Amino acid sequence: MSLRSFGLDERTYQYLLDHIPAEPDVLARLRAETASDPKANMQIAPEQGQLMALLARLIGARRYLEVGVFTGYSSLAVARALPADGEVVALDSSPEWTEVARRYWDEAGVADRVTLYLDEADRSLDTLVNTEGRSGAFDLAFIDADKENYPAYWEYCLELVRPGGLILVDNVLRYGRVADPEWDGDPMTEAIRAFNDKAVADERAEMTMLPVADGITMARRN
Repeated sequence: MSLRSFGLDERTYQYLLDHIPAEPDVLARLRAETASDPKANMQIAPEQGQLMALLARLIGARRYLEVGVFTGYSSLAVARALPADGEVVALDSSPEWTEVARRYWDEAGVADRVTLYLDEADRSLDTLVNTEGRSGAFDLAFIDADKENYPAYWEYCLELVRPGGLILVDNVLRYGRVADPEWDGDPMTEAIRAFNDKAVADERAEMTMLPVADGITMARRN
């Protein structure tokens, strides 16, 4: 829901971009193609993609779970950071958007690392837990799908991510609306507020919230 970190003026944001590694060409081209989509603001910011890739490398991640793919920027950023035998399990319900993702996975040479589940996310997550028996199999998970179901996705990810693994959750600041009483009653804002309250009180994970892009919760599963 954020193409860049909000709350920074243009000069400061450009300085940030000038002082992090340049966006890889394949990711820049995916960003440019997605820009023509009416829902382009669903794509993550380049600084967020770099953070996620760095976190994957820092924890030595080999298996990555993504709930909400869109056109594939986050999955591609992380897939490129995984070792050659790494695995991405990507969940989405849109054949149209994920067809774009498939093209770029292939172009970047990581398509063999990605398994795409095309279904409603809760059904795919249930399959991973109860049919495939993949509890504790993932090192890193990213939740960036329909906000109303964040609490359910959180529960599944706590089951699927190994102890010591990381869960990242996107859009937890909602452009600051979570702290703005003028947005009281807005369904999406209320859903994110409810999730944030749940996450900070959950003793099964150690978490922090980062003001990157539209806000990211980062949680280490206990």
